[in-house]
Amino acid sequence: MSKKAKDSVPDDSEIILGILNGSKDILERVYKSYFPMILKLIVSNNGDEDEAKDIFQESIIVLYNKIKCGNFQLNSKLNTFIYSVCRRLWLKRLSQKGKYSGSLTDFSELVAVDEDLAYHLGKEKQFTQMAEALVLLGEPCKTIIIDYYINNHSMQEICDKFGYTNADNVKTQKYKCLQRLKKLFFKNLKNDRNEE
Repeated sequence: MSKKAKDSVPDDSEIILGILNGSKDILERVYKSYFPMILKLIVSNNGDEDEAKDIFQESIIVLYNKIKCGNFQLNSKLNTFIYSVCRRLWLKRLSQKGKYSGSLTDFSELVAVDEDLAYHLGKEKQFTQMAEALVLLGEPCKTIIIDYYINNHSMQEICDKFGYTNADNVKTQKYKCLQRLKKLFFKNLKNDRNEE
């Protein structure tokens, strides 16, 4: 590999593939590319370089474990992900040391937040559409879905509440309710896209 390629910032998919394949070269390039940002975060918030190295290493382990599990979905730029993991880890460490003052000096301007914002706005819109679909669903489906998925009630509790003969009948009803909810949700989603 040329020196120039070795010094360049690897793209996100290259990093993920490199981590999957155990590439030391990729890890070195990730370190060179992203560590200065983490060092600045830690040193500016009651930390030193050794602690920054520890936190950065922990974030890479978190990333490695998530990728190795096989269900890792990157919803932002990788540097945003690493930064947010390091920030959380550092907040936890400051709290344990009793040094957390209630705020951190942040350097998120170093991280592309536009993509994160677009992602979260999209998710927020989907939650709103799901809430609208839930209202249109009507009773008893609305309450069954809320009780089961949001209030964490058991099938037996829902069975008792609605007077079903057994929990299997509740399961069947919940399944039918979910199917109707999906139809309403995707119908709303399709209507919204047609209006854009």
